[in-house]
This record gives sequence, C-alpha cells and structure tokens, in this order.
Amino acid sequence: MGEPFVLADETYLTIKSWTDRFPDLAAGFTTRNGGVSEKPYDGLNCGLHVPDVKEHVIENRKLLAEKINFPLERWVSGEQVHKTEIRIVKHDDQGKGATNYESSLKGIDGLITGQKGVLCTAFFADCVPLYFFAPSFGYAGIAHAGWRGTVNGIARKMVEKFADLGIPPDELLAAIGPCISKTCYEVDEKVIRQIDSQYVEKAVVPLDNRRFLLDLKQLNMDILLQSGLIRHNIIVTNYCTFLQKDLFFSHRRDRGKTGRMLGFIGLLP
Repeated sequence: MGEPFVLADETYLTIKSWTDRFPDLAAGFTTRNGGVSEKPYDGLNCGLHVPDVKEHVIENRKLLAEKINFPLERWVSGEQVHKTEIRIVKHDDQGKGATNYESSLKGIDGLITGQKGVLCTAFFADCVPLYFFAPSFGYAGIAHAGWRGTVNGIARKMVEKFADLGIPPDELLAAIGPCISKTCYEVDEKVIRQIDSQYVEKAVVPLDNRRFLLDLKQLNMDILLQSGLIRHNIIVTNYCTFLQKDLFFSHRRDRGKTGRMLGFIGLLP
C-alpha cells in the first residue's frame, strides 16, 4: 500500500483515500512549510503553546483554514496534557483553542464530533496523531498520543468512546499519522515497563545499554486491533517527523525549540 498521507500543497497533507471517498470530509496534517513564523518556529507553526509570536501562529492557522475551507472560528482543540481524557465536542465548543491556548478544552487529549462544521484539531511534533472516522454514522475524531497517552491506551479509549455512541469498532476507519519512527525513538526502562506485555514483542527493540527502540506506530496499531478494529480499516503513514526535517518539526531532533504541526478532521459545514 502506498503512502496514505498525500501532499495537497506545501502546507499540508491530506488523508487522500478518505477525502476522495467522502468529499465532505476534511482530514489531514500540516507540514512546517508555507507559514510566516520565524526561526526556530519557521514557518507554519500552528502551536499556540510554544513561545512563538501569537499573531504569527494565528496567521498560519488562518492560512490553513482558507485552504481547507474550514473557518478558524469553527476549530476546537484540547489542552493536550499527555493523558487519555476524551471530549465529545459540539457546535457550542467551536472556537475553543482556536485563537488562544487558554480557551482550549482543559485536560483533553482526544476529540470526537458528530456535528458538521466542527473541526477537531490537535498539535504534534513527534507524538502520534490518531484519526478516526465512522462514515455510516457521521462521526469523526482525533487523539494526541505521546508515549504516555499510547501506553495508557488512548487509542482503546477512543474506540470505547465511539462504542458508547453506538458505533461498533468494525465500523471505524483509523489512520496513524506522521510521528517519530522506531529507529529514531530511543527510550529507557521506565517507559518500557509501562507497556502491556502483549505488545512488547512487536513494538520494542532492546539495545545493548539498557535502552530500547520504541515503535509508537506499531504499538498504536496493535492496540487498535486488540480493541476490535479491522486491519483493512487501519492505514499507517510512512512519514517520520524526526528524519524529514524539510517537512516536519521534531521536538526530539530540535531539542524542544521547535514548532508544532496540526492534525485536523471534521465534516465540512
């Protein structure tokens, strides 16, 4: 299978197989290119929670909003605290986190909506973007999964939240977006000890120095499969945020002084 995240233009990738089948769906992931931010956040930094010039970030977001035909006042984002709380968002939540970080949904790392005209957004610079879409039910969602969110099962909890809404796992499409790849993600025993033992063999490679390589894509894939998703309904990117400096910010590569990409999904108004 080819790369599911396809460049629409220099500023963002789209989940093409989804948006081709469902023209009312907006779903994608920004690059670092085409914005107005200056170093070290150059250029399309979409994160308001890093020390960039706020006006530059809002300008970058407006640029994307115009390209994807989703006005900024309709965006919603969570605070992103590396936990597993999920919020069902509705029209009343539109604009929360859109132009200032303080109004982001507190303590939230996962968003789901069943209402047209609401764009669920999340921000990344190595963590895993997890996208969900239930086309027969008109629901979509996104989760921010760093290593903490991943090992604590935010992928599973998203699937469970959809089930609470009457959407069975076999009706869900999922996409694992650009993040840091296994070869670039070295972690210590503290991290590995927190991974459910059933997932360790596929997702972890031991090194000689009591360090480990962790495959966050594989780990989230296995959690989704264990949660009842059909393998055919899960697509996984080949992109690595650490290696592809021309396309992406990377918290680890850039030692914390970097911008954020934006993952987004929603049904057009």
